[in-house]
Amino acid sequence: MTRLRRLARLSGAAALLAAAALAAPVVALAQDETVTALPITKFMSADVGQRVQGLIWRGGLELQSPVDTFGGLSGIGFTGPDNRLVMVSDQGNFISGQLIYDEQMRPLSLVGVRSDPILNSKGAALPRAFARDAESLTVIERDGVPAAVRVGFENLTRVADFELVDAIPDGPAREINIPDWLSRARTNETLEAVCVAPAASPIAGSTLLLPEGITDDTGAHSAYLLGRADKGPLSYVSGNGTNPTDCAFLPNGDLLVLERGISLIVFTMRLKRIPAADVQPGARMEGEELLYATGGDIDNMEGVAVHEAPDGTQRITIISDNNFNDWERNLLLEFSLPE
Repeated sequence: MTRLRRLARLSGAAALLAAAALAAPVVALAQDETVTALPITKFMSADVGQRVQGLIWRGGLELQSPVDTFGGLSGIGFTGPDNRLVMVSDQGNFISGQLIYDEQMRPLSLVGVRSDPILNSKGAALPRAFARDAESLTVIERDGVPAAVRVGFENLTRVADFELVDAIPDGPAREINIPDWLSRARTNETLEAVCVAPAASPIAGSTLLLPEGITDDTGAHSAYLLGRADKGPLSYVSGNGTNPTDCAFLPNGDLLVLERGISLIVFTMRLKRIPAADVQPGARMEGEELLYATGGDIDNMEGVAVHEAPDGTQRITIISDNNFNDWERNLLLEFSLPE
């Protein structure tokens, strides 16, 4: 074989390898994140431990990172011991870490942070932005232990489960059947809130699906319960100027709904509580307002979760989505209910 023919064959082989590489699926890899947590000690002029409307302010963090995959935090759930948590990003990533408290039980830092791509049902990274828009996350327990997370997506509207391995979502998506009227809605105002009812709830184990921008003839938000015994439509009445953006159940079965609004560039947040008995098929949920805030104390608040802090108090943790904009922040704010 002449040198020229050998070079030609080598060039051809290189071209074939390059083409194969382009055709192959993208390998999804975890990535460690560097996150700086700046403590927030005041909220609406209240110090930590003081009452703010219907809640007790417990402190917060502003989370910053030079890594461009950190941000867009739209849903949160606590998935393991020692306050390990997982958040979803609207760019199609799971962001996991451990929330650390100081001696006064105020949020101090977020450590061990890593980013993992959300995978599709074939185990590959989500291929395009339309499919990556994860907006909500709720934890599924088995025998009282977190075992999986259930994630809601908008744009390509769907719900999928991911198994937990060492408190981190792992493996391919397992898609959950949802009503056709919801899966056919393909906008960025569809499935903002997904939450699973706890054991003490009258609808234990059922999943509440609560869209942001799908309403009935009365203006109430069309919702749906997925469950064996408790399945069917219901509705939710939001506050003036705000729409639901996430939900979480308290251990006793009462439902918390986080609402968000924006006027010009000023964000508004509302948190409401619905009694457990009012969360059932056919219900029209409205509830009571626990907190209303606007201005610089908050940002684009999109995710809410309930968990137990190291001192045994039940905490309500609310996070914001900075939309990867310089003028928005990733906030983590914690509250508790008065005793």
